[in-house]
Amino acid sequence: MGSTGTVLRELRGAQKSAKGVSLYSRYVNRPAGRVLAAGAYRTGMTPNHVTLSSGLFTYGALAAVALVEPSWTLAVLVYAALAVGFALDSADGQLARLTGRGGPDGEWLDHVVDCGKLLLVHSAVLISFYRFGELPSDAWLLLPLGFQLAAVVTFCAGLLREHLGKAAVSARGPSWAAAQDAPASRVRAVALLPADYGVFCLVFLLLGAPGAFRAGYAVLAVVHTLFLAAFLAKWFRELKALRAG
Repeated sequence: MGSTGTVLRELRGAQKSAKGVSLYSRYVNRPAGRVLAAGAYRTGMTPNHVTLSSGLFTYGALAAVALVEPSWTLAVLVYAALAVGFALDSADGQLARLTGRGGPDGEWLDHVVDCGKLLLVHSAVLISFYRFGELPSDAWLLLPLGFQLAAVVTFCAGLLREHLGKAAVSARGPSWAAAQDAPASRVRAVALLPADYGVFCLVFLLLGAPGAFRAGYAVLAVVHTLFLAAFLAKWFRELKALRAG
């Protein structure tokens, strides 16, 4: 087992492509995930252990949102736990590539934890609004449901786009796939920031000020809905082009 520095260098060499990744994930979450993956490697954890640890941090934070009255202390603790959970979500894949221990079971478990996260985060906000929100109107209770719909459809449609796209590319051979590949765009990485889960988690730092949290959460809900519409149109065009190609 090499030194931590050696492991980190190997993890950097095994990093996934930056294409389609926001600046937050590229320069904050992935580097944090590398450090956690190196620590997990040194302690003998498997990628699946890291995935489950990610779920533990994330689901624990969301349970606190639903069950504990909002405060500035809660805001900091919830954000810290969500940020660590997200970094561990990156670390599991990095550890799998480093050790060669990845497989369908690990990918399945990772997607299950991610899907549960998307459902629970907005359910937790809905429960918090109902229990502690002192809302101006009951209509605010519909906001987390709408945000949840946008998040889950984006997640599921993105997974389908990825898997259907891989199947189509595989059928056409490596030369055709290479012709379709494009370098990572920094402009796109900046544009994707509002849709990044790590950026979304920042809104929980406002839990100590319920009105500010509602406003920030509402803005993000609108932004994510607009991104969903753009993504759906883009992915449909790409899959249609794959069929035609």
